[in-house]
Amino acid sequence: MDEVVGAIADPVRREILLMLRDELLSAGEIAERFAISRPAVSRHLRVLREAGLVRDTADGRRRVYALVAGPLDELSGWLAQLVRPSGWEHRFDALETEVYRTRRSRQSAVRRPESHEEIA
Repeated sequence: MDEVVGAIADPVRREILLMLRDELLSAGEIAERFAISRPAVSRHLRVLREAGLVRDTADGRRRVYALVAGPLDELSGWLAQLVRPSGWEHRFDALETEVYRTRRSRQSAVRRPESHEEIA
């Protein structure tokens, strides 16, 4: 997870990940969108590749990059622990509790007849 965090710490690398979210791009196509040198973009891509966030494949003479979102899952799970549940999550939890209680009381009522009913 530390390698992923380090990789996404840089704003250029975060922007590259966003670009790759929707399409496959070559290093040259990525570099065209930045005001930095191609070697600098290549270094950013290497960091992302080493963190497992992108993969590259040969397409003729060029390398094409694709996003690999899997390594972000662990980070996302860890970050979720820091975020307090929203008001809606609390309400849904309360609703779930109430539904459970209602079901349990109905099941109990079915199992034992009311005191004013006689059992034949």
